[in-house]
Amino acid sequence: MAGTHLLLLLVAAAGVVGAVAAAEGNGTAAPTAYEMLERYDFPRGILPVGVEGYVLRDDGSFEVYFPRDCEFMLARTWLVRYGARIAGAAASGSLTSLQGVYVKVLFVWLPVGEVDRAGDRLSFYIGPVSTSFPLADFADSPHCRGYDHLLAAAA
Repeated sequence: MAGTHLLLLLVAAAGVVGAVAAAEGNGTAAPTAYEMLERYDFPRGILPVGVEGYVLRDDGSFEVYFPRDCEFMLARTWLVRYGARIAGAAASGSLTSLQGVYVKVLFVWLPVGEVDRAGDRLSFYIGPVSTSFPLADFADSPHCRGYDHLLAAAA
C-alpha cells in the first residue's frame, strides 16, 4: 500500500514538473500585476515597486500583495498608503470597491474607494470627494518608504 502511494506521488510530481517546463518552454509566463494594470487601461505607476504577487479572478475582482504596508508621496503633495494586501474590482478604466488604499488628509487616513481613468487623467474618490491627477504622474512606479533593504534582499 505504501508503495502505491509513493508511486502516485512520484507520478504527480513528474506531471507538475512537466507542466512547469512546458509553460516555461512556451513562454506562457503569467503577466505581472503591472502588465495586468495596463490591460485595464491604467498606467503601471499606480502600483508601487515591490508587488510580491496578485490574484485576478474572472469577474475582475483582484488582490495584490506587498511584503508589508507601503507609503509614498503622490505628486509631491499627497501621502498614500497601500496595505500589505489591497483588493478591489477592475474593469477597463475603473478600479472600484478598493480596500487597503488610503490617503492622508491633515492628520487622518481616509480610504480611497475608487480610481477612474478619463482620457489623460486619473481621478481618486475619497467618499463623495474626488481629486484628479495627470496620467504622466504615474509613468513610473513609486518606491515605498523603507523598502530598499527588502528589495535588495530579494535580488
